Amino acid sequence: MHIYELDTPAVVIDVDVLEKNIEEMAAHCRDLGITLRGHTKSHKNPEIAKMQVAAGSKGIVCQKLGDAENMVRAGLDDILMTYNIVGRQKTRRLTELARQCRMTVTVDSIEVASGISEQARLDDVTIGVLIELDTGGKRTGAQSPAAAEELAMQVQELPGLELRGLMTYPSRVSSKPFIQDTVDRFTRAGFSLEIISGGGTGEEWESKELGFTEHRSGSYVYEGLTRIHGSQGNEGLSPERCPLRVVTTVVSVPTADRLIVDGGMKTFRLFPTMPFGLIIEDPEIKFSGMSVEHGHIDTSGSSRKYSVGDKLTVIPTYQEGVTNLHDEIVWSRNDQVVRVWRNDGRGKVK
Repeated sequence: MHIYELDTPAVVIDVDVLEKNIEEMAAHCRDLGITLRGHTKSHKNPEIAKMQVAAGSKGIVCQKLGDAENMVRAGLDDILMTYNIVGRQKTRRLTELARQCRMTVTVDSIEVASGISEQARLDDVTIGVLIELDTGGKRTGAQSPAAAEELAMQVQELPGLELRGLMTYPSRVSSKPFIQDTVDRFTRAGFSLEIISGGGTGEEWESKELGFTEHRSGSYVYEGLTRIHGSQGNEGLSPERCPLRVVTTVVSVPTADRLIVDGGMKTFRLFPTMPFGLIIEDPEIKFSGMSVEHGHIDTSGSSRKYSVGDKLTVIPTYQEGVTNLHDEIVWSRNDQVVRVWRNDGRGKVK
């Protein structure tokens, strides 16, 4: 079946491009001499995670327990969770995962660490812990080397936890004094530095420069080696680097310079304030807006004439957001369908 024969809107992944991106990142990290740990939040698909591991990723990264549970059910067995796990419902799920695989989590406060420790003690499991540092992400993380050292001392005393090192996001060479001071404090105190984990697609070299033991990259699966930051246009989007596309159908051509496709906000998601995406068949036409179920496309820049029923394939700007909106993901090669996956990772935000 050709991808144009799919019922639309349909999310399609070009497997040739997907494989290329995975292999190129693995080779890039090998060349740098930094261990890769593939993030899975972009694709939420255990089969893609297995491809990352097969290419050289040391385990995987998840942010939500629902994703980790999905990965463990599929046989993944080395998971780092870079998100504070808070509340009895979640700590119970975490300890159940720890019975089945090697689990490491990040913490940035004694409250988070104590909650995990209490459940680990009750369930007689051991969970690895990395102290998270805030080196510029301004989300979570210890705010100073002294705070990280103090938290590590407290974690060392908690049952069911095994201190394994440090984690930060993003990797920034400018944060080297912060990192070095923290590492020096850990070394003097005899704390484990088995793992020093940096993150950010395109920042692998910075993790290497900072002396980290591993680097977390994820968006490379959909975007190639350099993360696409452009939010005001289609910069960086291309079918050679971006495997995920949405096949749509033209459902109306109301004027000579405008058409409507059957994918709107519920198909593409707005990002950040306006919908953008590259239309592969005709890069001269562009989205002018979106309503809930309608994609509005301005065709004034193109000489091509469109008819109801025509197919248009869109590379969305925010591809991982699209992944989380659809029940099925189609894999294709040379525009021919090779596999249809149920998107079991969809909605796993708990």
